[in-house]
Amino acid sequence: MPSLAGQVATYIHWQLLLYRDKRRADPQMGPIAAALSDTDIADLAAFFAAQRPATPPDRAVDATASEAGRRVAEGYHCNDCHGRNFEGRDYAPRLRGLSREYIVAQMRGFKARTRGDLDGAMTQAAQPVADADIDPLADYIGALR
Repeated sequence: MPSLAGQVATYIHWQLLLYRDKRRADPQMGPIAAALSDTDIADLAAFFAAQRPATPPDRAVDATASEAGRRVAEGYHCNDCHGRNFEGRDYAPRLRGLSREYIVAQMRGFKARTRGDLDGAMTQAAQPVADADIDPLADYIGALR
């Protein structure tokens, strides 16, 4: 299994390719990635993978909401790809430490099929997720430190 830095570099590399090839849309990243060469993408992925992530700010956690979100995550088998503690593994990114707002936006994008992914696995996995389950899921994952 590749190191965490190797996993991060691979993930960043593929995300930049998706932005460049317009298979993942974002008004900020799209224009930036459009001008990147393959070498630029490899260099950026290596650079950002070598950075130490900032410690996310503490967030008040509602125990009831957290438990509901944990049950949602288990019910949809989120840990099968993202790891038991959402630390990421293989091609599935680390979710632990991401903001609740980012998780909600990405889940809604996958569900609406407006957020591209490399092989379609996350887009497919998001389809059965009930709209009402996205917020509790994001509350739970977003509170993990």
